[in-house]
Amino acid sequence: MTIILMRHGKPDHPQGGRLPALAMAAWCEAYDMSQVEDMPPDRCRQVAATADYIVASPLPRARSSLEKLGLEAADVDPLFSEVSLPVMRLGYPHLPPGFWLLALRLMWLGGYAGTVESYQQAEQRAQQAAAKLIALSARGNVLLAGHGIMNKLIARQLRKQGWLAEKHASSRHWSTAIYHPPFIPADA
Repeated sequence: MTIILMRHGKPDHPQGGRLPALAMAAWCEAYDMSQVEDMPPDRCRQVAATADYIVASPLPRARSSLEKLGLEAADVDPLFSEVSLPVMRLGYPHLPPGFWLLALRLMWLGGYAGTVESYQQAEQRAQQAAAKLIALSARGNVLLAGHGIMNKLIARQLRKQGWLAEKHASSRHWSTAIYHPPFIPADA
């Protein structure tokens, strides 16, 4: 009756080059369509093999991660999709995508969402995702093939519900976080 949050593998999307913030929308769209290029480490395979029920984000990098593990999701739900980055309408300066990813994510955490889901909306979605995972855990061990930020938000919601972390969520590709149910149920 554990919940395993797994981040997808390394996407086959090039990181190089310099571009303006305005071009990050297209860059992120291409990233969202990318498959996974690397193979999962042995530990990830071992943890994933303990799953009785598998759910996934609909984004290709999450689903192709399951393929690399030789697994298939019983449930694919946009509830588990990654949180989008806000867009800035700046045509200059041209900087590495890694800089824009960090800057835009920090701006999002600070309250700027533009036309994408806000931090508060993402937290609400994570609360719904955690509730769904908890309900599915009645079927046994649940594996979520998901994404870095959303997995961390879901992990926070699980901890608020009293779930205990054997291993915390990480931003590394193929990382797994394992949560066990509370000793004393939250509604007791």
